[in-house]
Amino acid sequence: MKEDRRSRFRDAHTDIETSHEVPDTAQTRAPSYKLAFNDDDFLCRDELRPVRLQLELLKPQMLMDEYGVDSTVVLFGGARIPRPEHKDQARTQTLADLSKYYDEAREFARLMTLRGMQEEGREYVVCTGGGPGVMEAGNRGAQDAGGVSIGLNIVLPHEQAPNEFVSPDLCFNFHYFAIRKMHFLMRARAVTVFPGGFGTLDETFEALTLIQTGRMERVPFLLFGEAFWRSIINWEALSEAGTISAEDLDLFRFVETAQEAVDIIDNWEGAGTKRDVIPGR
Repeated sequence: MKEDRRSRFRDAHTDIETSHEVPDTAQTRAPSYKLAFNDDDFLCRDELRPVRLQLELLKPQMLMDEYGVDSTVVLFGGARIPRPEHKDQARTQTLADLSKYYDEAREFARLMTLRGMQEEGREYVVCTGGGPGVMEAGNRGAQDAGGVSIGLNIVLPHEQAPNEFVSPDLCFNFHYFAIRKMHFLMRARAVTVFPGGFGTLDETFEALTLIQTGRMERVPFLLFGEAFWRSIINWEALSEAGTISAEDLDLFRFVETAQEAVDIIDNWEGAGTKRDVIPGR
């Protein structure tokens, strides 16, 4: 992390080093003697949760600022979708059939990364959850184009290491789902969602709710795989029931291919605007 000091006071690193050189006594071994910001046990106390939330928001924010990330293209999608060459190992036939979206995610990320590299600054930087499946495909596509990509991992009991295609300088690890979701959307210039499970659905509806309620600007919002999405969610039934409005169905589009997604992003109406009313209320 870049450090641009303007203070005349001693820096924190120096005091940490000095604190390790003091005489070994009962007092210096006591937990109370540790510098607060260098005391893991203290920082992990329940009462320090607000501080940890702030740190988890700040660290990726500062590092992405220093790296010059101006905007992102978010790829949500299932960790269980296999590479096409491994589809015979898929747990279900549906997952095997969905493997085609691995290639579409990879190609879409490649195209958007190439576009971002043509602009000043770092625009359209691919951002994924950093894991396998669709996430791996997104990071891989960015690497195919010779660009960088972001991986927002989270600590899970069964989660493996980040996929090998995430740019190391932009590979982050989270404890709090809520803060991770903020970083997905804070710089998003477009959101794409591929078939997935609970996590993908959670991210999808969180983002749609923010746009629906005017808490977030409208951005191109694309759902890859219309047949999949219509098989698991009856979107029109929500509108007919009145729990959402008919206008809410215009917040997203279904797409099938990477090129189709790029074309829709280029012609998305209302991007960058916010709703000032919620239709139907």
